[in-house]
Amino acid sequence: MQDSVLIYNLENHICYRETWQVSISPPSKGGETITTLFAFAAISNKKNTCHLAGLTPLFISFLAVFFFLNICIYSQPADYSKIFGTDWEQALKFEKENRLWMEKAAEENKVPYNDVIAVIFPELVRYSALRDKMEITVLKALYINLGDQYANFSIGRFQVKPSFAEYIRKESSSRPKRRSVPQFPRPEDFSNLSDYRKSIVTDLESPEREFLYIIAFYRICEKKFDLSSMNEKMKIRFLATAYNYGINKKQEEIEKMTDKKYFNTRLFKTENYSYSDVALFWYENFSAADKSVN
Repeated sequence: MQDSVLIYNLENHICYRETWQVSISPPSKGGETITTLFAFAAISNKKNTCHLAGLTPLFISFLAVFFFLNICIYSQPADYSKIFGTDWEQALKFEKENRLWMEKAAEENKVPYNDVIAVIFPELVRYSALRDKMEITVLKALYINLGDQYANFSIGRFQVKPSFAEYIRKESSSRPKRRSVPQFPRPEDFSNLSDYRKSIVTDLESPEREFLYIIAFYRICEKKFDLSSMNEKMKIRFLATAYNYGINKKQEEIEKMTDKKYFNTRLFKTENYSYSDVALFWYENFSAADKSVN
């Protein structure tokens, strides 16, 4: 006869035999899985007798409450506003101060404002004026004159890379021109590639022009990926990951990266977080409330 377990039912105050195993997988830094076996009283294979091992209903009740509280503690989401502190507050301040023109641009191009801001909000948190100035000073000349191999650095408030901007321009020009889709200059509009790259850097140094690349990114994602099958949370997480990981990747690749922790806010390596988690946290906790602030 297979071993079973004698379980005390806290609600109905009765005992019954059952094999019971509960696996709990809380979010943790190392991704560990906690497996808890509830074996309050075992039934012997050879003798159909119950070994209570001194466990009383009161003690069982204590265990139940203990494990419930542990589950609650492990399931608490991170509060990124506290984790990032001043950087988070500065990002909120920027969004509030620039909301009027950003909302207008989003409305004119028919994209949901909160969705777009959620995608870029982690970059607003990470933004550092000193770092940005250093990167532009050192690297923009190399990119303008030498091209793609020096295009992997971030510029501006929204931390857009020249390589990303090149992709957005290429994809936008390959699609039918519509009034609701931002249009950008093409390489053939310039006498040489250096001038074309210089125009990209100039765009990314202007928040108003740089924001149009974010809008175009959203519109391209609508056409390229199956967003209609996603609920709102899944869509925000997917779009945020596509923005940070690479819009040129396949949908399956992006989906696999949504939970990966590779986002941090410092020049020197610190604890990493999930970019999509940070984006979703702003979307769920700050977008609607913050929009109500005048």
